[in-house]
Amino acid sequence: MAEPLKHLIGHQTARDTADAVARAWGGFNHQSFLADTLPPLDALELMQRGQCIANALHHHLPDDFEQAATILHACLPAADREGLSGWALLSFNQYIAAHGRGHLETALDLLKSLTPHFTAEFGVRPFIADEQERALAIISDWVTDPNHHVRRLASEGTRPRLPWAMRLPALVRDPAPILPILEALVDDEEDYVRRSVANSLNDIAKDHPDLVADFVERQSEGASKNRLWLLKHASRTLVKKGHAKALANFGYEPLSDVAATLELNSEHVEFPGELGFVVHLANTGKDAVTVLLDYAIHHQKKDGSLSPKVFKGKSLVLKPGERMTIDKRHALRPITTRVYHPGLHRLEILLNGKPAASHDFNLAMPEATKL
Repeated sequence: MAEPLKHLIGHQTARDTADAVARAWGGFNHQSFLADTLPPLDALELMQRGQCIANALHHHLPDDFEQAATILHACLPAADREGLSGWALLSFNQYIAAHGRGHLETALDLLKSLTPHFTAEFGVRPFIADEQERALAIISDWVTDPNHHVRRLASEGTRPRLPWAMRLPALVRDPAPILPILEALVDDEEDYVRRSVANSLNDIAKDHPDLVADFVERQSEGASKNRLWLLKHASRTLVKKGHAKALANFGYEPLSDVAATLELNSEHVEFPGELGFVVHLANTGKDAVTVLLDYAIHHQKKDGSLSPKVFKGKSLVLKPGERMTIDKRHALRPITTRVYHPGLHRLEILLNGKPAASHDFNLAMPEATKL
């Protein structure tokens, strides 16, 4: 059985934090800090444990944030000393986010120093929300930092819809201020950074699809293999939704000469089980065509309506007059992110984002396995 995530922070984390702060500042009350943190920790979950230590830091560090920041900085690893790293620094993030407001330069500099030792994208977001223009001016300079963790913080910390983090509504409405940051990092030497850029663009595409499709078009000219991967990953939501320009950016033009027929292995599927199907494609035109074959399962909802979910298929080239048969199987099994309901479902074939063929099937669910 997997170890609970909350155990990433525990009594030893609090003791390590106390030891580090005591080494950095002679005015620290080591025993009082542990008395505030150790007793409640066991009853708390992961983020609450970090917050408990952060609250104790606030109680035991100087009230002046500038002085406190100097102490916390001295707790980080350096060439001449060991220091805190990993999950022990979650509480630093939480402390800085809560008590560094009004001290923008100092807070962001501390988070920049922290991020090589633990993620800091959650910590920077309150400062972007409070003082977006000034914060982005500072963060923009990070794109040339020699440390790839800092460069990644520039893209990851500014993501409008970063999962598990506070949303940045102003950047959701208008992401233009962060596009120069993303553009500066599209050819970063580290995949870790490029993947973050792609994820940020994919976030933006959910609210501004044309903006991202245009960005990808501009960046596609002369793109390296790595940049092309980034642009494709950034376009994944748009491609799934059949956005015409996003598809055209990768050579998937509207198809007029490709016919598709669909056969199901069975129109009745027992849950849990799998839906087997065969797709027949035929290019009736005079030119070779690039085909992106995806499929959607229209799941039945509790109210009887259908809700589609697109799944990736394959990319292929059909020569003039060529016919091709593709066999597929789709698993219908318990997952935590979907509630299955018995009854009518639909399989739909998508060619370059457009519906090309569909077939209904019935999902039968024994009472004991309904999820």
